[in-house]
Amino acid sequence: MSTVPFVIAVHGGAGTISPEQANEAPYHEGLQAALRAGAAVLEAGGSALDAVQAAVQSLEDCPLFNAGCGAVYTADATHEMDASVMDGSNLKAGAVAGVHGVRNPVALARAVMDHTNHVLLVGEGAVRLAQEQGVPMADAAYFHSEERLAQLQRVRAQGAGVMALDHSAKTLTEKPTPIREDGKHGTVGAVALDQHGNVAAAVSTGGLTNKRPGRVGDSPIVGAGIYANNATCAIACTGTGEHFLRACVGHDIHARMAYKGESLEQAGEAVVHGLLKDIGGSGGLVSVDAKGHVHMPFNSVGMYRGVMRQGEAPQSFIFR
Repeated sequence: MSTVPFVIAVHGGAGTISPEQANEAPYHEGLQAALRAGAAVLEAGGSALDAVQAAVQSLEDCPLFNAGCGAVYTADATHEMDASVMDGSNLKAGAVAGVHGVRNPVALARAVMDHTNHVLLVGEGAVRLAQEQGVPMADAAYFHSEERLAQLQRVRAQGAGVMALDHSAKTLTEKPTPIREDGKHGTVGAVALDQHGNVAAAVSTGGLTNKRPGRVGDSPIVGAGIYANNATCAIACTGTGEHFLRACVGHDIHARMAYKGESLEQAGEAVVHGLLKDIGGSGGLVSVDAKGHVHMPFNSVGMYRGVMRQGEAPQSFIFR
């Protein structure tokens, strides 16, 4: 059986810190570690689905990013995490929303896909599945961060109803004047093409700092924050989730390729710099098509992102 060269791409959130702010090196290290984790699966002949899960789990285990142990605080000073996975070879998907105490939410999303007849489980029902399937749990101390708590307090000080996209120089707010929050973290995601020609995607997030408990963004929603189909591409999004939901970003890119014959780059540019931007959305995505082309567009200041191809070293980027 013939094989194709594998490729994997990851993101750690769009928006980013300003170029003159903070040390970039740890973020590059985190992104490249995730790329190597996914590439190790692909190098061994593993599936794109297993690879993106491995890459996202690596990012969930890195406190620099808003997922897993780096998840931000809700308005109640708790953690509610969302995650999803999708297999482009059969359109199977699994997702969880509003979960707490789960060390790697992306592993729980995979359990929903593999061990239930459902696509999306939320809250306590999802946590119960984690316990039934032996998905690793962690106590509240594992998710606690003084920096994250201080971040919540800074956002709260801006007034009631304000929420910060912690990974962005821009913010999502119910008030007309946006605040600036010096976020250094972001939603995480991965896409891959394996040696068998299959694509897959995975996404995980802690959501918005000071979000209303129960809020769910685009990350666990198939067709919005994630999509994968061997006929076209795999996509993992990051940014202002409400806008990505309204624009159905993941499926729109797929549809443009499937029905209009657009390339991965044409479709991604049209959505990220067109429809998404037109409705006020900020963010970006990583994507790969069935031929191994990678496109990582964003309309924000920057996006933590990286790519690794078979036989090559990992590459990571933050700004343009």
